[in-house]
Amino acid sequence: MTLVDSRAAITVGPLRTVPNYITAIRTVAAVTVGIVALVSGSVALMAVSYGIYWIGDVLDGWTARRLGQETRAGAVFDIVSDRACTAVLCVGLVSLIPDVAVVAVVFLLSFLVLDTMLSLAFLCWPVLSPNYFHLVDRRVWALNWSPVAKVANTAGVIGAIAFEQYPLALGVAVAVVAVKLWSITAVVGLLERDGRA
Repeated sequence: MTLVDSRAAITVGPLRTVPNYITAIRTVAAVTVGIVALVSGSVALMAVSYGIYWIGDVLDGWTARRLGQETRAGAVFDIVSDRACTAVLCVGLVSLIPDVAVVAVVFLLSFLVLDTMLSLAFLCWPVLSPNYFHLVDRRVWALNWSPVAKVANTAGVIGAIAFEQYPLALGVAVAVVAVKLWSITAVVGLLERDGRA
């Protein structure tokens, strides 16, 4: 089920679900390993912490769909947990590799502010999560939450950093900011169109 009725749209949904447990475990594990990486000065451990975060993020979403346990509360929990992981890991990465500081600032502002507002916008419509935003607007969904967009928006920056291509990483981060700004403008238009502003 992708749409929720108006009553379900204002309820939080069950919190004790397998995907939410996975989200909690991957968040604690990724942040813990990230802090250990920072304290020990280990770039390899930082890479492991990113791996835990990404694998866990894929696994919680897959499990939610597979078990029929998608909830709006779970979607918000996932969004908040993604920000916690990204903030800690990005700050740790800058501490370990100071050359990425400018990229990190652009990326963090985009992800923590612009992308958070966009990701939470699904709550204004009767859909379960941003993954179903195509039911509201296909272009905004394709640029932000389609599988290709999810990989490009984060992995593009981190991948370029991993290969020490810092100008490329900055270019990708700036391009992501442009996409997010366009998407926010589009979502504001959708809110006005649907009388939700």
